[in-house]
Amino acid sequence: MQLDVAIFLAALGITTLELVEAAAVGLALYGDSRHPSVFLFVALGVVAVFVPMFALGALITLLPLLYVRLVGGALLLYFGLRLILSARKSVVRSRTGGGPHEIFQRSIFATGFSVGAIEAFEAAIVLTGLLPNGYQSTVLGIGGGVVFVVGATYALRNQVRKVKQADTKVVVSALLLSFSVFWFGEAFVEVDDVVLIPLFVVFVSAVYFIANRPSGHSTLPGPG
Repeated sequence: MQLDVAIFLAALGITTLELVEAAAVGLALYGDSRHPSVFLFVALGVVAVFVPMFALGALITLLPLLYVRLVGGALLLYFGLRLILSARKSVVRSRTGGGPHEIFQRSIFATGFSVGAIEAFEAAIVLTGLLPNGYQSTVLGIGGGVVFVVGATYALRNQVRKVKQADTKVVVSALLLSFSVFWFGEAFVEVDDVVLIPLFVVFVSAVYFIANRPSGHSTLPGPG
């Protein structure tokens, strides 16, 4: 087999870039829920796109990415907004000495699957152009990217567990809201991934302020 270095690096780069974003959300969701099955649903989302990509090739690019991004953005917006209230409640309970009161929500599975599928779909748009020009080199690049992301995620998962749950909720909410705005924007215009950095900074600052604002109430209504 003759390795095409350019195609290999291109496939490795796009796979790593997109799956790292999916893994970041997966780690955040895991830090909040403490359920390892979150990673399974992120992986299922990736598989749900990559398998048809190899089977159907360029036909996958005909799927309506606009609607995929809109649905994913709406789901993350909903879950991110709910987590703001949940983060606030966690902070209040920590101040009053209340015990943990966390209920794992099934929507977190849908969120993980959605993130995995959308990020894999965006990678697939590039990968379907590489496959006809160097199938084996592309496959090796995809494999290398997957191995790197899985290894890095596994190494970081124990560190995530050490973070206080209230702080984790702030990060999760900010991350989900950042991706939500990003995907809503990408549905209509081309947006550089670098935009995610200032979006995250803005949202994490806002959510932290909301969650930690002074209050004389010991309890808050609503979902936890």
